[in-house]
Amino acid sequence: MIAYITRAILIGIPMLYGATGEIITEKSGHLNLGIPGIMYVGAIGGVTGSFLYENACGNVIENMNPFLAVLIPLVCAIIGSMIMGLIYSFFTVTLRANQNVTGLAITTLGIGLGNFFGSSLIKLVDSDMPSISLGKTSRFFCATLPFADDLGWFGDLFLSFDFLTYLAIIIALVASFVLVKTRVGLNLRAVGENPATADAAGINVTKYKYVATCIGSAVAGLGGLQYVMAYANGSWSNDAFGDRGWMAIALVIFALWKPHMAILGAFLFGALCNVTNYIPGLGVETQELFKMLPYIVTIIVLVFTSMRKKREHQPPAYLGLPYFREER
Repeated sequence: MIAYITRAILIGIPMLYGATGEIITEKSGHLNLGIPGIMYVGAIGGVTGSFLYENACGNVIENMNPFLAVLIPLVCAIIGSMIMGLIYSFFTVTLRANQNVTGLAITTLGIGLGNFFGSSLIKLVDSDMPSISLGKTSRFFCATLPFADDLGWFGDLFLSFDFLTYLAIIIALVASFVLVKTRVGLNLRAVGENPATADAAGINVTKYKYVATCIGSAVAGLGGLQYVMAYANGSWSNDAFGDRGWMAIALVIFALWKPHMAILGAFLFGALCNVTNYIPGLGVETQELFKMLPYIVTIIVLVFTSMRKKREHQPPAYLGLPYFREER
């Protein structure tokens, strides 16, 4: 049971990053369906940074500085994902392009960029397998507290994870606090609910939309990095990311646009995705049916909240709609 829970948490953490980033973006009134592509770019950005640093150190772990081994992939992942968020913002905020079409284009672009750079790096290592192994960098990311093993089940359940796992929970809690308890969060929610009213109140709508989208993209990109460095132990192969980006978008609905609720939702989604590994005798077809469970749960929650019609359980009123200041 301990192994099942810990594995479920590891599976859910990339979804938590993606969902938290998407919630921040959607609170500004923008539906960013480019999250899967942005997470993919965050992953390949971190892989590229760590690959270059490992080669600069001669692929000898003793020559690697632990601080730089973690910092370089982090910075590369954040920069790459923020650039994708900036592209999305330019088209949807400045040019007022359709948000759904732009988001899907960003997803296609991100996956294409990830596979292009991934294939290029695979050719450089001249490996028999179509993958890259960054185990040396992954060891720094996966480092745990030295006394965790001495605490039995408590250490395994609460203290045996990589720092990006704890960072995801912290970011979700901080985002929830900022959105509800601070003036910045109030202004951001006002922009998503009624940008014309927010504009009339002196809030810079364009700035809030750009900043929220770029910060949300950076958070989502960390989910891709966590998947590669912690879940996959530093192994990269093209198209191995799965549908975690889309599940992160589904998690936003499940969490009712509340980052702190996304924490529990991510662990539930991870448990549902992992359950097939603990049920013996399942065929391939049955396993595919089990993979539908997170989406089925999301649909049930969506139907239930729609029936109750509580405003606090609904998305921002201006979600997906372009804002024309001239019509104010």
